[in-house]
Amino acid sequence: MDRSQWYIGAPNGVVLCVDDASEYWMKGRSYHAYSKEAERFTNMNQFLLGLEDFFDSISFPHPSVNERTFQDKEPAVILRKEKVRVMSDEELLSKHGYLGTFVIRVQHRQHSSWQGRITWLDKNKTLYFRSVWEMVKMIASALAEVKDDEGESEESWTEE
Repeated sequence: MDRSQWYIGAPNGVVLCVDDASEYWMKGRSYHAYSKEAERFTNMNQFLLGLEDFFDSISFPHPSVNERTFQDKEPAVILRKEKVRVMSDEELLSKHGYLGTFVIRVQHRQHSSWQGRITWLDKNKTLYFRSVWEMVKMIASALAEVKDDEGESEESWTEE
């Protein structure tokens, strides 16, 4: 099998390991190069907010819009410590979920959303997404494909 998309390739690359899911929720773990510990989540909202915090912590990709406030005080200055990689790409790619494993590479945070690409490692397929919602739908369709016992569903992850 050609594994040309099996790489992290960016400082903000994340491996998503989905261990359990239903039509309305998903739980699992995510990994990035700056921690040996898994970030556990029990729903998609928790995963997405954790990922947004991670991007903010490494200042990459930089958001095109900032938080708004209607208060008259000065915004707090956040001092960011340089992050040090503690896990190699090979270690990250060795992590796998029970239902599915995805490498998420967010390239831009524009228009109050994310743009990038996602690789479904189990099927070795990569697709580009234009919003967080589109990425979530791609993950959900991949998991639905996995859970389909008969294997008669149409292929939802097609490369364009």
